[in-house]
Amino acid sequence: MSDPAGAPRGAEFLAVRDLRKYFPVRKGMFLRTVGHVQAVDGVSFEIGRGSTLGLVGESGCGKTTTARLIVHLEQPDSGRVLLDGNDTAGLTGAALRRFRTAAQMIFQDPYSSLNPHHTARRILGEPLLVHGLCKRAELRERVVAILNRVNLSPDFADRYPHELSGGQRQRLGIARAIALEPRLIVCDEPVSALDVSIRSQILNLLLDLQEELDLTSLFVAHDLSVIEHVSDVIAVMYLGKIVESAPTDRFFARTLHPYSEALLSAVPVPDPKVRRQRTVLAGDVPSPLAPPSGCRFRTRCPLADEKCAAEEPPLRDVAPRHLLACHHRG
Repeated sequence: MSDPAGAPRGAEFLAVRDLRKYFPVRKGMFLRTVGHVQAVDGVSFEIGRGSTLGLVGESGCGKTTTARLIVHLEQPDSGRVLLDGNDTAGLTGAALRRFRTAAQMIFQDPYSSLNPHHTARRILGEPLLVHGLCKRAELRERVVAILNRVNLSPDFADRYPHELSGGQRQRLGIARAIALEPRLIVCDEPVSALDVSIRSQILNLLLDLQEELDLTSLFVAHDLSVIEHVSDVIAVMYLGKIVESAPTDRFFARTLHPYSEALLSAVPVPDPKVRRQRTVLAGDVPSPLAPPSGCRFRTRCPLADEKCAAEEPPLRDVAPRHLLACHHRG
């Protein structure tokens, strides 16, 4: 099993150990399995209590699948997810219901993740009633309090999702996630579908809520400039595997993996007088149906040699809390 990414601040709260998820590919009249998409392949990391881990990578690298596995929207093929030291595998019934109050998810598209037939009052109130966290007589007051926490006025309680702007819908999605007072929030690209002018407001709201509610967070994104703003630790994912992980300040000061360097070179610089040398990767991302042997990044890496094709590089410590999977760096 690969070593997990080190947890910042506080004691370890979420621990992911050697997580794997392969999706079968079926063809023909009898839907015969002809292969497997290796979406998540041996992912391990830790998040300290009250901290944020930013998980970054290109589309299709397995970030969202990892997020969904953690909150039990998908079931892993193998591996473990430990929440505050408790293994969450195989939860059913009352135990699963308790887990739902402890871990919640904010989705990328606020419109498709909200029921269009329900008002904000019902979207926020129904989970409270289902989990027994509120009596019906107290529901109106609780809903208004939750709306206030995400800077929405009480007037929004009787509106439907289609009557809200994109930013307001995402605020409602955040309100739904915090309604059950969870300890872990998994954010799946929560600002990528929003206008640039709204993104900073939503990011600052998430940071304020994390401090106010003492939340632990996994923040999934493909934009390193967003990740830098919210994360204590950054983990870079490529074709189902973590290739580098480090505290945010060290990551931006001393990025080591060639893939991380390419991602970092694509981050826009706000000063027009500063020119950053762009690293353009050769070729396309290989298919997760048949990933390359050895190092999965070798087909696009300028440092690749025969050892990279023959041996998969382990995720190893190269500095305190800095992990790297590369034969030629560190």
